[in-house]
Amino acid sequence: MTEQVQLSKSKVIAGHQCARRLWLQCHQPDLATPTDPSTQAIFDAGTDVGRRAHELFPGGVLVDEWDFTRARARTETLMANPGVPAIFEAAFVHDGVRIRVDVLERLGAGAWGLREVKSASRVKEVYLDDVAVQLYVLEGAGLRVPSTELLHVDTRYTRGEGPIDWRLLFYRADVTALARRRQPEVPVLVTDLHRTLALADAPVIEPSAHCWTPYGCEFWGHCTLEKPEDWIYHLPSLRIARKVALLAAGIERITDIPDDAELGAVPDRIRSVLRSGQPYVSPDLAPALADLGPPACYLDFETMSPAIPLYPLTRSYERIPFQWSVHRVAADGQVSHREFLANGRADPRRELAEALLDVLGETDEPILVYSSFESSVLNDLAWTLPDLAGRLQAVRARLGDLWQVVRAHVYHPRFGYSFSLKSVAPALVPGFGYDDLDGIAEGSAAASAFPRLVDGGLPETEAARLRKALLAYCERDTLALVELHRALRAHSS
Repeated sequence: MTEQVQLSKSKVIAGHQCARRLWLQCHQPDLATPTDPSTQAIFDAGTDVGRRAHELFPGGVLVDEWDFTRARARTETLMANPGVPAIFEAAFVHDGVRIRVDVLERLGAGAWGLREVKSASRVKEVYLDDVAVQLYVLEGAGLRVPSTELLHVDTRYTRGEGPIDWRLLFYRADVTALARRRQPEVPVLVTDLHRTLALADAPVIEPSAHCWTPYGCEFWGHCTLEKPEDWIYHLPSLRIARKVALLAAGIERITDIPDDAELGAVPDRIRSVLRSGQPYVSPDLAPALADLGPPACYLDFETMSPAIPLYPLTRSYERIPFQWSVHRVAADGQVSHREFLANGRADPRRELAEALLDVLGETDEPILVYSSFESSVLNDLAWTLPDLAGRLQAVRARLGDLWQVVRAHVYHPRFGYSFSLKSVAPALVPGFGYDDLDGIAEGSAAASAFPRLVDGGLPETEAARLRKALLAYCERDTLALVELHRALRAHSS
């Protein structure tokens, strides 16, 4: 391998997943699909958790050099100083693999502890591969590393009224034995990956289930660009093993799947629609809608699940609703709208729940949602607020799920193999969409935006813009339900 192309621990993990992915990352990174807001939110959460873990190592020093050569020099200087108990982002290279160690802890007598920080709530197999690579590089660079730990968020910890106790928020899992068990595999893997990078062209590897395990590949769009529009992997609700078997039999297109193949109701319906080019509407659609109004209300929640608990008596990754939107369509067709968005200064759940109960009242009007998400949020609220539990459960009992109606009774070619609201509503309601929304157009973006408001560090103008964007997005979701319900009723008549 030439010095122009270096491996990193993340690239080793990528190459372990798929050699083609590694080659493309190093030689043609511009072919990757840009990171979506949901994935970026995960990355940002991981970065924040990594910084917070520094609190466990008082006196630790950060290697804040981006240039790798300078970072290595700075690392060596800090290692030589016995007064530095820990080094953050320590830089090492061995066998053509560069790493930046989250935390390198001085153990005394010339020994060091490898501490990898993850924002997840448990140890995963891929994390063990990660620390095994780092351990290989550290020991190859001449360090003695008798201890390896994986620090992850402990969801059993409940934040108190005061500051977060970082020693309790993080669980320090000793993975030394597990990492050492993987050591014989690492040099073999590194050698293979160096050979991959030396190839003139990307390895030819068919896209399959491995593209999503352990992580979704950013080159999926590129690698599937020449697949047929009705490629069999697009078919939802069909087991991966069944797709692999059909491909092995030479069947690549959904429309070519034999009639006698046992697919299940939804895949079979999609195949029929693609063959005919005509939407499918079940004769049972009208009965399915019979008890759903109007009059009816339409409800959508936005929630966040921060890794670092924001409020007293909350846990890491506990789901906290902070916003709702309710549209109501009266019996005469008149449409009204109400909304709530917390200010974020305190746990918003009681205020949110009380405001929602005031709006939805004590009637028996159906409340239409899309999926079981709102039902589970209401159930969580009832558990958290026992004095409101009866009223919240009464609201929950009024829910009607349009997702179940659509999935059981409707399919349109423009659904694009998805039953998400953002696919279904624009397909059935011409002209409806989310493209005009400014900044926030899906739930994960809303979930990551609200903590930024809570933090209080935004300029006033940016905070106002963000609140406006959150309100517009949540309102659009319940308007989508209104329009979808109207379209379904029209199709059922």
